[in-house]
Amino acid sequence: MKNKLIAEFFGTFWLVFGGCGSAVLAAKFLATEGATPINLGIGLVGVALAFGLTVLTMAYGIGHISGCHLNPAVSVGLCVGGRFKAGELLPYIVAQVIGAVAGAFILSIIAGGQAGFTTADGFAANGYGDHSPGKYTMMSGFVAEVVLTFFFLLIILGATDKRAPQGFAPIAIGLGLTLIHLIGIPVTNLSVNPARSTGPALFVGGWALQQLWLFWVAPILGAILAGVVYPIMAGSANEKRR
Repeated sequence: MKNKLIAEFFGTFWLVFGGCGSAVLAAKFLATEGATPINLGIGLVGVALAFGLTVLTMAYGIGHISGCHLNPAVSVGLCVGGRFKAGELLPYIVAQVIGAVAGAFILSIIAGGQAGFTTADGFAANGYGDHSPGKYTMMSGFVAEVVLTFFFLLIILGATDKRAPQGFAPIAIGLGLTLIHLIGIPVTNLSVNPARSTGPALFVGGWALQQLWLFWVAPILGAILAGVVYPIMAGSANEKRR
Protein backbone atom coordinates (compact mmCIF):
# COMPACT_ATOMS: atom_id res chain seq x y z
CA MET A 1 0.00 0.00 0.00
CA LYS A 2 2.85 2.39 0.80
CA ASN A 3 4.29 1.89 -2.68
CA LYS A 4 0.91 2.52 -4.28
CA LEU A 5 0.43 5.78 -2.39
CA ILE A 6 3.93 7.01 -3.25
CA ALA A 7 3.23 6.23 -6.91
CA GLU A 8 -0.09 8.11 -6.79
CA PHE A 9 1.63 11.08 -5.15
CA PHE A 10 4.31 11.38 -7.84
CA GLY A 11 1.90 10.58 -10.65
CA THR A 12 -0.54 13.31 -9.63
CA PHE A 13 2.37 15.68 -9.05
CA TRP A 14 3.41 15.06 -12.67
CA LEU A 15 -0.12 15.58 -13.97
CA VAL A 16 -0.49 18.98 -12.27
CA PHE A 17 3.06 20.11 -12.86
CA GLY A 18 3.05 19.01 -16.51
CA GLY A 19 -0.52 19.88 -17.45
CA CYS A 20 -0.99 23.08 -15.48
CA GLY A 21 2.66 23.97 -16.10
CA SER A 22 2.07 23.91 -19.85
CA ALA A 23 -0.87 26.29 -19.36
CA VAL A 24 0.98 28.67 -17.03
CA LEU A 25 4.42 28.67 -18.67
CA ALA A 26 3.92 27.79 -22.32
CA ALA A 27 0.33 28.36 -23.51
CA LYS A 28 1.05 31.96 -24.42
CA PHE A 29 4.72 32.77 -24.80
CA LEU A 30 5.56 36.08 -26.44
CA ALA A 31 8.95 36.75 -28.01
CA THR A 32 10.08 39.72 -30.04
CA GLU A 33 11.78 39.84 -33.39
CA GLY A 34 12.85 43.42 -33.79
CA ALA A 35 9.82 45.46 -32.78
CA THR A 36 7.33 42.72 -33.70
CA PRO A 37 5.94 40.50 -30.93
CA ILE A 38 5.63 36.83 -31.91
CA ASN A 39 3.52 34.31 -30.05
CA LEU A 40 5.53 31.10 -29.73
CA GLY A 41 3.11 29.55 -27.23
CA ILE A 42 1.56 26.12 -27.55
CA GLY A 43 -2.05 27.35 -27.23
CA LEU A 44 -5.10 25.35 -26.14
CA VAL A 45 -4.21 22.38 -28.35
CA GLY A 46 -0.77 22.16 -26.79
CA VAL A 47 -2.16 22.33 -23.26
CA ALA A 48 -4.70 19.61 -24.04
CA LEU A 49 -1.95 17.42 -25.44
CA ALA A 50 0.24 18.08 -22.40
CA PHE A 51 -2.45 16.83 -20.02
CA GLY A 52 -2.92 13.72 -22.14
CA LEU A 53 0.81 13.06 -22.21
CA THR A 54 1.12 13.30 -18.43
CA VAL A 55 -1.40 10.49 -18.00
CA LEU A 56 -0.05 8.41 -20.87
CA THR A 57 3.54 8.56 -19.60
CA MET A 58 2.59 7.89 -15.99
CA ALA A 59 0.28 5.03 -16.97
CA TYR A 60 3.33 3.26 -18.39
CA GLY A 61 5.55 4.49 -15.55
CA ILE A 62 3.44 3.59 -12.51
CA GLY A 63 0.38 1.77 -13.82
CA HIS A 64 1.83 -1.56 -12.71
CA ILE A 65 2.35 -0.18 -9.19
CA SER A 66 -0.84 1.71 -8.32
CA GLY A 67 -3.05 1.51 -11.39
CA CYS A 68 -2.22 5.16 -12.14
CA HIS A 69 -5.49 6.77 -11.06
CA LEU A 70 -4.07 10.27 -10.39
CA ASN A 71 -7.61 11.46 -9.84
CA PRO A 72 -10.15 11.04 -7.00
CA ALA A 73 -12.97 10.79 -9.54
CA VAL A 74 -11.19 7.94 -11.31
CA SER A 75 -10.69 6.11 -8.02
CA VAL A 76 -14.38 6.56 -7.14
CA GLY A 77 -15.53 5.44 -10.59
CA LEU A 78 -13.33 2.35 -10.52
CA CYS A 79 -14.61 1.54 -7.03
CA VAL A 80 -18.25 1.83 -8.10
CA GLY A 81 -17.47 -0.25 -11.19
CA GLY A 82 -15.97 -3.03 -9.09
CA ARG A 83 -12.38 -2.50 -10.16
CA PHE A 84 -10.98 -0.99 -6.96
CA LYS A 85 -11.20 -1.82 -3.27
CA ALA A 86 -13.32 0.58 -1.23
CA GLY A 87 -10.88 0.31 1.67
CA GLU A 88 -8.12 1.89 -0.44
CA LEU A 89 -10.24 4.78 -1.70
CA LEU A 90 -9.57 7.37 0.99
CA PRO A 91 -5.77 6.83 1.15
CA TYR A 92 -5.59 7.12 -2.65
CA ILE A 93 -7.54 10.39 -2.63
CA VAL A 94 -5.34 11.84 0.11
CA ALA A 95 -2.16 10.90 -1.78
CA GLN A 96 -3.54 12.38 -5.00
CA VAL A 97 -4.50 15.69 -3.40
CA ILE A 98 -1.14 16.03 -1.66
CA GLY A 99 0.65 15.27 -4.94
CA ALA A 100 -1.45 17.89 -6.74
CA VAL A 101 -0.68 20.53 -4.13
CA ALA A 102 3.02 19.70 -4.28
CA GLY A 103 3.00 19.97 -8.08
CA ALA A 104 1.27 23.35 -7.90
CA PHE A 105 3.74 24.52 -5.26
CA ILE A 106 6.80 23.71 -7.39
CA LEU A 107 5.11 25.30 -10.40
CA SER A 108 4.47 28.48 -8.39
CA ILE A 109 8.17 28.70 -7.52
CA ILE A 110 9.22 28.37 -11.16
CA ALA A 111 6.54 30.73 -12.51
CA GLY A 112 7.33 33.25 -9.77
CA GLY A 113 10.77 33.72 -11.29
CA GLN A 114 9.25 35.87 -14.03
CA ALA A 115 8.80 39.56 -13.29
CA GLY A 116 5.19 40.51 -12.79
CA PHE A 117 3.90 36.99 -12.29
CA THR A 118 1.00 36.56 -9.88
CA THR A 119 -1.24 33.58 -9.17
CA ALA A 120 -4.15 36.05 -9.16
CA ASP A 121 -4.01 35.88 -12.97
CA GLY A 122 -5.50 32.39 -12.72
CA PHE A 123 -2.63 29.91 -12.38
CA ALA A 124 -4.59 27.37 -14.50
CA ALA A 125 -7.33 27.20 -11.84
CA ASN A 126 -10.75 25.95 -12.87
CA GLY A 127 -13.71 28.29 -12.82
CA TYR A 128 -17.09 29.25 -14.19
CA GLY A 129 -18.90 32.53 -14.86
CA ASP A 130 -16.42 35.40 -14.90
CA HIS A 131 -13.61 32.91 -14.26
CA SER A 132 -14.46 30.64 -17.19
CA PRO A 133 -12.12 31.19 -20.17
CA GLY A 134 -15.23 31.56 -22.36
CA LYS A 135 -17.42 33.11 -19.65
CA TYR A 136 -19.66 30.03 -19.49
CA THR A 137 -22.27 29.79 -16.72
CA MET A 138 -22.13 27.56 -13.66
CA MET A 139 -24.72 25.24 -15.25
CA SER A 140 -22.66 24.92 -18.41
CA GLY A 141 -19.57 24.14 -16.36
CA PHE A 142 -21.40 21.59 -14.19
CA VAL A 143 -22.88 19.74 -17.16
CA ALA A 144 -19.57 19.77 -19.04
CA GLU A 145 -17.66 18.38 -16.06
CA VAL A 146 -20.21 15.61 -15.43
CA VAL A 147 -20.46 14.52 -19.06
CA LEU A 148 -16.74 14.71 -19.85
CA THR A 149 -15.80 12.81 -16.68
CA PHE A 150 -18.45 10.20 -17.49
CA PHE A 151 -16.92 9.53 -20.90
CA PHE A 152 -13.38 9.64 -19.52
CA LEU A 153 -14.30 6.88 -17.06
CA LEU A 154 -16.00 4.88 -19.80
CA ILE A 155 -12.75 5.02 -21.75
CA ILE A 156 -10.75 3.92 -18.70
CA LEU A 157 -13.13 1.09 -17.79
CA GLY A 158 -13.31 -0.11 -21.39
CA ALA A 159 -9.61 0.17 -22.17
CA THR A 160 -8.69 -1.76 -19.02
CA ASP A 161 -11.33 -4.46 -19.51
CA LYS A 162 -9.71 -7.90 -19.73
CA ARG A 163 -11.33 -8.36 -23.14
CA ALA A 164 -9.73 -5.21 -24.56
CA PRO A 165 -6.42 -5.36 -26.49
CA GLN A 166 -3.67 -5.60 -23.91
CA GLY A 167 -0.94 -2.98 -23.53
CA PHE A 168 -2.77 -0.17 -25.31
CA ALA A 169 -4.87 1.21 -22.46
CA PRO A 170 -2.49 4.10 -21.64
CA ILE A 171 -2.68 5.33 -25.22
CA ALA A 172 -6.49 5.31 -25.29
CA ILE A 173 -6.70 6.96 -21.86
CA GLY A 174 -4.09 9.61 -22.69
CA LEU A 175 -5.75 10.48 -25.99
CA GLY A 176 -9.14 10.46 -24.27
CA LEU A 177 -7.91 13.03 -21.76
CA THR A 178 -6.50 15.11 -24.61
CA LEU A 179 -9.85 15.05 -26.41
CA ILE A 180 -11.91 16.11 -23.40
CA HIS A 181 -9.48 18.97 -22.77
CA LEU A 182 -9.94 20.12 -26.36
CA ILE A 183 -13.67 20.24 -25.66
CA GLY A 184 -13.69 21.57 -22.12
CA ILE A 185 -10.85 24.07 -21.68
CA PRO A 186 -12.94 27.01 -22.98
CA VAL A 187 -15.75 26.12 -20.55
CA THR A 188 -13.99 25.63 -17.19
CA ASN A 189 -10.27 25.28 -18.00
CA LEU A 190 -11.32 21.64 -17.64
CA SER A 191 -10.95 19.67 -14.47
CA VAL A 192 -12.54 16.18 -14.53
CA ASN A 193 -10.16 15.75 -11.60
CA PRO A 194 -10.80 17.17 -8.10
CA ALA A 195 -7.12 16.88 -7.12
CA ARG A 196 -5.98 18.78 -10.21
CA SER A 197 -8.47 21.53 -9.33
CA THR A 198 -7.50 21.69 -5.67
CA GLY A 199 -3.75 22.20 -6.22
CA PRO A 200 -3.92 25.48 -8.18
CA ALA A 201 -7.00 26.73 -6.28
CA LEU A 202 -5.08 26.75 -2.99
CA PHE A 203 -2.54 29.16 -4.48
CA VAL A 204 -5.07 31.38 -6.22
CA GLY A 205 -7.40 31.54 -3.21
CA GLY A 206 -10.53 33.71 -3.22
CA TRP A 207 -12.83 32.88 -6.13
CA ALA A 208 -10.95 29.66 -6.99
CA LEU A 209 -11.63 28.20 -3.54
CA GLN A 210 -15.23 29.45 -3.60
CA GLN A 211 -15.88 27.65 -6.89
CA LEU A 212 -13.88 24.53 -6.04
CA TRP A 213 -16.98 22.64 -4.86
CA LEU A 214 -18.16 22.23 -8.46
CA PHE A 215 -14.90 20.58 -9.47
CA TRP A 216 -15.32 17.97 -6.75
CA VAL A 217 -19.05 17.32 -7.07
CA ALA A 218 -19.43 17.23 -10.87
CA PRO A 219 -16.45 14.96 -11.72
CA ILE A 220 -17.31 12.51 -8.94
CA LEU A 221 -20.94 12.41 -10.07
CA GLY A 222 -19.87 11.72 -13.65
CA ALA A 223 -17.49 9.00 -12.47
CA ILE A 224 -20.20 7.31 -10.36
CA LEU A 225 -22.56 7.27 -13.35
CA ALA A 226 -19.87 5.65 -15.51
CA GLY A 227 -19.12 3.11 -12.79
CA VAL A 228 -22.79 2.10 -12.85
CA VAL A 229 -23.30 2.21 -16.63
CA TYR A 230 -20.17 0.40 -17.84
CA PRO A 231 -20.80 -2.96 -16.08
CA ILE A 232 -24.36 -2.93 -17.44
CA MET A 233 -23.14 -2.13 -20.93
CA ALA A 234 -20.25 -4.60 -20.77
CA GLY A 235 -22.43 -7.48 -19.66
CA SER A 236 -21.76 -10.42 -17.38
CA ALA A 237 -18.68 -11.47 -19.38
CA ASN A 238 -16.79 -8.56 -17.90
CA GLU A 239 -14.63 -9.89 -15.10
CA LYS A 240 -14.30 -7.61 -12.09
CA ARG A 241 -10.74 -7.02 -11.05
CA ARG A 242 -9.74 -6.09 -7.53
